[in-house]
Amino acid sequence: MDNRERQILVNTCFGHFMSHFNMLAFPAVVIPLTGLLKMDIAGVLAISFWMYLLFGITALPWGMVADRWKVQPLMLLFYLGSACSGLSTAMWINSPTGLTITLAALGFFSAIYHPTGVGLISKEINRVSLGMGYNGMFGSLGLAMAPLLTGIANWLWGPRIAYFLLGLLNILGVVLMIVFPLTQQPRSKKPASGDKKPNKMIMAFLILLVAMMLGGVEYRGASVILPVYLELKNPGIFQWLLSVIGGGLSKNLVATSIACLIYFIGILGQFVGGRMAERFEPKFCYLIFHATTIPAAFAMAIMLDLPLVFLALIYFFFLLGMQPIENTLIARMTPESLQHSAFGTKFVLTFGVGALAVKMVESIQSSIGIHMVFPAIGLVSMASVGTIGLLIWKTRNPVPEA
Repeated sequence: MDNRERQILVNTCFGHFMSHFNMLAFPAVVIPLTGLLKMDIAGVLAISFWMYLLFGITALPWGMVADRWKVQPLMLLFYLGSACSGLSTAMWINSPTGLTITLAALGFFSAIYHPTGVGLISKEINRVSLGMGYNGMFGSLGLAMAPLLTGIANWLWGPRIAYFLLGLLNILGVVLMIVFPLTQQPRSKKPASGDKKPNKMIMAFLILLVAMMLGGVEYRGASVILPVYLELKNPGIFQWLLSVIGGGLSKNLVATSIACLIYFIGILGQFVGGRMAERFEPKFCYLIFHATTIPAAFAMAIMLDLPLVFLALIYFFFLLGMQPIENTLIARMTPESLQHSAFGTKFVLTFGVGALAVKMVESIQSSIGIHMVFPAIGLVSMASVGTIGLLIWKTRNPVPEA
C-alpha cells in the first residue's frame, strides 16, 4: 500500500472502531441501568431500540449522500454528531425518555461511517480484501474495547462517566482527521463485475442482501445480549476471581472484561477472513464461516463458565470473521460509482432489520428465558447458510473482480 492508502486506512480504521464502540457501550451498562432507572432487563433493552434501528435504516441515505459528496465532511459530521450525542446521553442518564432520544441520535450519526468509510476502502484501496480485513480488525477492536472501557468506567464512576468518555473518544476522531486529511482520486470508468450478465448479477446481489440481513439479526442479537448473558451465566468464574482477588470486584466488570476478550479474538477472525477472501473464493469462505457458528450457538444455551466462554470465542471468531468476506463480495458485485449506496443498502438490512433482534431478544428473555436467546440466533444462522447456498448455486460461474 502507498502512503495515501495507508492514510485512508488510518481514518477509516479509527472510524470503524468508534462506530462499533458507540453501539456496544450500551450493552455493558444494561444491568447497572436496571438499578439506576428501577426497570427490568427487558425494559432497559427496549431503550436502545431506536438507536439500533436508526443506525441501520439511515445507512442507505448516508450512502447516497456519500456517492455525491466528498467523504471528509461526512466523516467530520460522524464524529461531531456522535460526540454531542454521547455527551448528551451522559447528561440524561437518569431519564428513560432522555436516554431514548440521545441514544437514537447516537445511532443516527454513527450510521454515517459504514457506507462512507467501507465504501471508500472498496474504491480507493487496490487490495480490497486486505483493506477490508484491516478495517474489520479495528471494528472488532471497538467491539472489544467498548465493554471493557465502559465496564471499567461504570465500575469506578457509574454509567454517566462511561458516556462522557464515549463523547471524548469521538472528539479524538476529529483531531485525527485534521492530522491525516482524507484525499480521494478521481473516479474511474471501471464497469461493474456483472455488466455482462446484469440480470444474473442483480438476482445474486438480492440473494446476498437476504443473507446479510439474516447475518445482521445474528450479529445484533448476539452482541446486545453478550455482556448480560455472561454476567448471569458465569457464577463459577466470578466466585473464583473473588476468592483470588478479594472484595471490590463486581459481576458486571467481570462479564464486560470477558466480553472484551471474546471480541479481541474476533479481531483475529477479521484478519483471517480478509486473508481467506483474498486467497480463496469468497462465496465458499462466507458459507464456511456462517456454518461454523451454528453448533456453537446451540451449545451456548446449556453451558456455564469456561465452556461457555470457549464456545463464545468460537462463535464470535467466525461471526465477525465473515464480515470482510461479505464486504469483498459487495465490492465485486457493484459498480464503483454506486458502492457507497451498495454498502448503505447492506447496512440498512444488517443493522436496520438487525435492530429487530433487540425486540427478539427482549421477547425471548421475558417469555421463555435468556438461555434460549442463542439457540434462536442459531436458527437464524441456519437460514443464512441456506441463503448462501442459493447464492453459490446462482453464481456457479466465477464472479470476476470489479
